[in-house]
Amino acid sequence: MRSYYFKFVLLVVLMLALLVVGCAEEEVAPVDDEEPIDEEAPDEELGEPIKIGALTSLSGVLEDYGNQFQKGFELGLEYMTDGTYVVAGRPLEVIWEDTTTVPDVARERATKLLDQDEVEVMVGVTSSADALAISPIAEEFETVIIYEPAAADVITGEFWNRYIFRTGRNTAQDAIAMAEVIASEGTRIATLAPDTAFGRAGVDPFVPEAEARGAEIVIQEFPPADATDFTSYILRIMEADPDYLFVVWAGANNPWGQLAELDVQGAGITISTGAPEIAALRMMHDVVGMHGFTVYYHTVPPSNPMNDWLIEEHFARYDSPPDIFTSGGMACAAALVTALEKTGGDTDSEVLIETLRGMEFDSPTGMRWFREEDHQAMQPLFEIFLEEGDDHPVPVLESVIPAEDLMPPVTVPEDAPR
Repeated sequence: MRSYYFKFVLLVVLMLALLVVGCAEEEVAPVDDEEPIDEEAPDEELGEPIKIGALTSLSGVLEDYGNQFQKGFELGLEYMTDGTYVVAGRPLEVIWEDTTTVPDVARERATKLLDQDEVEVMVGVTSSADALAISPIAEEFETVIIYEPAAADVITGEFWNRYIFRTGRNTAQDAIAMAEVIASEGTRIATLAPDTAFGRAGVDPFVPEAEARGAEIVIQEFPPADATDFTSYILRIMEADPDYLFVVWAGANNPWGQLAELDVQGAGITISTGAPEIAALRMMHDVVGMHGFTVYYHTVPPSNPMNDWLIEEHFARYDSPPDIFTSGGMACAAALVTALEKTGGDTDSEVLIETLRGMEFDSPTGMRWFREEDHQAMQPLFEIFLEEGDDHPVPVLESVIPAEDLMPPVTVPEDAPR
């Protein structure tokens, strides 16, 4: 009997406990018709990814430039989307390909992105030769490509097609900037550049710009690209007695040391050039005090939110400042995201072309816009001088050269389809 009573009491206690639990669950249940928040729901609502084909030199002679571009582009996507990597409800998917800085490889990789990966838009590239190899592929597949930092004029000139846009500056804009800095009525100017497409492209557009400002080009020297002894070229320049020597150079076999040894500036000739990336600046201690221009150095552009964020994040992640091509990659990403926001995520090439033409977009160097006639970005450059720094000569801002003053002639063939 006692055992039966104990079991009865235990059963009652268990029933009461279950009743209390049931009441507690009823108290926390939703009291209205709203569905409970499902944290996974936003992902389920996203549309199809926007596939972006990104081509750059991740190996080869321009590997450093390509790595900078990749970092800048990815930081730009993060900045422009507040870290979501989503535009108009569509996530951004970037497929990277290495051109190896070889045009045939660039062509093959671009075809793979378009034919196999079915990307909807492309960005890149580091080398102008790579760009010229890819441009016909973009036209064949009727896919927009936004170039950065390849700078040859002919990309948005003689070999332009309607699918090409360029966020970076071209060599003609560099030439105008240099002319703005050193050319004036009666100024005598010499030039020194390698006998390559790069060297000629840097000098050829400069000559008419300088002459239009009243300057005289007294001598042009083009040593072989692999030259290591520049003595004869420099002596001829000194004999011509110019006021300025405009140097266009890239690479380790540069003339800076011999220009200092022969005391060109001591002879009253002012050396001037476009301040390059940080690695090249490290080789320019002999020309501290030089006046010239730059596309970008992290402390040169007037303070703006995008560049301030880029500097802070780059130091935090890589313990170094952003460089020229990092800034360019970020500008490329900013242009693409701006266009996709305007199209509501529509990647149809005709819609993108119509949107990009004349479109303004932000960048670490300030606002830019695509010129409608040739899709070349108009942008400011910066007059600078070099002062000594701990690691390398540091470009210091003298003045901003407005984009409106850096507009080269439109050289797109008249019969090119618009």
